[in-house]
Amino acid sequence: MRFTKMHGAGNDYIYVNDLADSIEDPNTLANKISDRHFGIGGDGLVLIRPSKNADFFMRMYNADGSEGKMCGNAIRCVGKYVYDNKLTDKKIIDIETLSGIKKVTLKFDDEEVVGAKVSMGKPSLNPKDIPATVEGENFINKVIETDGGSYNCTLVSMGNPHCIVFVENTDTAALEKMANDVVSSGIFPEGVNFEIVQIINDDTFKMRVFERGSGETLACGTGACASTVACIVNGYFKKDQTVNAKLLGGDLKITWREDDSEVILEGPATTVFTGEIDIK
Repeated sequence: MRFTKMHGAGNDYIYVNDLADSIEDPNTLANKISDRHFGIGGDGLVLIRPSKNADFFMRMYNADGSEGKMCGNAIRCVGKYVYDNKLTDKKIIDIETLSGIKKVTLKFDDEEVVGAKVSMGKPSLNPKDIPATVEGENFINKVIETDGGSYNCTLVSMGNPHCIVFVENTDTAALEKMANDVVSSGIFPEGVNFEIVQIINDDTFKMRVFERGSGETLACGTGACASTVACIVNGYFKKDQTVNAKLLGGDLKITWREDDSEVILEGPATTVFTGEIDIK
């Protein structure tokens, strides 16, 4: 199997051209090749498959083999992959995901694709879309009681679930403990991605993320979008403002449209190396 290792702001996946639908057990394969000691190493596996409704279909699998609906960093890399490998000559590409079709606009430095801008769709603040077993039409800065402590949380769906907690210092906060406390609270029947956010100034925040199925990663595109939405509904930023998200692996730019129609994510896409691996 030929593959390409790519990353978006440090969020690294193994990308495979599967337009022939030849990968039979992607869940097991993702778990095997994501291992950083015995495999290729990465946060998961991304298959590029044919779509009846868009230019391509992105299927993404976490390092533990579970399938995710959407990844904002991965979809930028898919755009770069299909253009670099001459699977398309389009510079604006429609990519189908399990959370809908996303429009990816490639960014160039001369002739090289260096990143992309992605229309990530409309966020939801309704806990039923997470899903989370809590009452009300939203869950903004409300307390989740856990065995390990109480956390003021904001819940946002970007097609996949996110729980955001604001902290004074992301560098020293006990991310893994906090994430495990919240996940084990019992209110997230399908699990949740967990972000901690530190406000830096009037247009910038720092973020760390503990991803469902992968653990802490250097970046999470949907998590940065969800965190931006959480910042806005908690009064830190405004809609239509370009917000800078500083993650461990790099920086992303996010804008939530004033009319609530969509969140726009912009960031880098980088090829690390290509190779071939025996998957038997």
